[in-house]
Amino acid sequence: MTDFSADDHRHMGRALQLAAEGLYSTDPNPRVGCVIVQAGQVVGEGFHARAGEPHAEAHALKAAGGAARGATVYVTLEPCAHQGRTPPCADALVAAGVARVVYALGDPNPQVAGQGAARLSAAGIGAAGGLLAAAAATQNPGFLSRYRRGRPWVRVKLGASLDGRTSLANGKSQWLTCEAARADVQRLRARSSAILTGASTVQRDDPRLSVRDASLALRGRQPLRVILDPQLTTPPGARLFAEPGPVLVLTGSADDKAAAALVAAGAEVAQHHGVAQRELPAVLVELARREMNEVLVEAGPRLAGAFVAEGLVDEFVLYVAPHMLGHDAAPLAMLPMLDDLGERWEFRFADVRQVGADLRLTLIPIARGAS
Repeated sequence: MTDFSADDHRHMGRALQLAAEGLYSTDPNPRVGCVIVQAGQVVGEGFHARAGEPHAEAHALKAAGGAARGATVYVTLEPCAHQGRTPPCADALVAAGVARVVYALGDPNPQVAGQGAARLSAAGIGAAGGLLAAAAATQNPGFLSRYRRGRPWVRVKLGASLDGRTSLANGKSQWLTCEAARADVQRLRARSSAILTGASTVQRDDPRLSVRDASLALRGRQPLRVILDPQLTTPPGARLFAEPGPVLVLTGSADDKAAAALVAAGAEVAQHHGVAQRELPAVLVELARREMNEVLVEAGPRLAGAFVAEGLVDEFVLYVAPHMLGHDAAPLAMLPMLDDLGERWEFRFADVRQVGADLRLTLIPIARGAS
């Protein structure tokens, strides 16, 4: 096991700060930061901003210039070793004559997966990984999930009252949470590859599902809006079609007329057996095929409950407003009835904080039976 110094930790910490600059914009690529240090002094920094643009190492090498020769490079992900949208970073580091490369995470992409470190070692460059790996993984849950599990990271966002209700019995839910909480949701949307909902939610709430915070939208891109619509009942006049960004309607219906109306409204309509047969894992595989890293589910209690029941939720973000709606109001999630408490769905708190007048709870599911 490599022993890393205090300086190594400090410089990798800075690389992680730089990687965070790409939180809203790198998709489908990972968020990566890089720092180059020569004789104890930082001579170059960089981060990856957008797919197709130079990687973090390229920016840092350009900033360092000739000072990169004999330097130590700190990068939050193993340097790539393949020709993708940009040239291999491992080759650029070799050409620059760096002496040592420290990286946080190994790249799970099979086109890299150890090959970047191997290429550096073959050139006589010291390469060591694993420094602050957990922090780097936290920045890239979707990228890692897509390559390791073949599906995106699924984050379910819900707003609820103190008594766990999401809307009145008549369907009214605007506005359940406070303005600050709704602004916070904009950040969740901006970092997501896709926002997923059901046709019934589109019909009932007519949401826009877009990033409307100008500062976030300018830094990134509009996520793909995905509608699961088994019978093609999404209204072509829904507000989300008037928003910028792509819309994908996944359906099991063969209604060509309804599909044509949605295409005319600006959607891509795709037949998918996972929607027809209500197989959510197959839907997630399709989204991974489309290079979706993080999927934000903003849906009603039935679809949200289906994700929970099938064990497909990686992270819950729940905004709790300080009021009650009564027992007739819609529940947080519709789940099967249980006969034993040992079968319950359990979570651990990853973060609890106040956002405006509301509480934001970030929860991670515990495997059923694990506790």
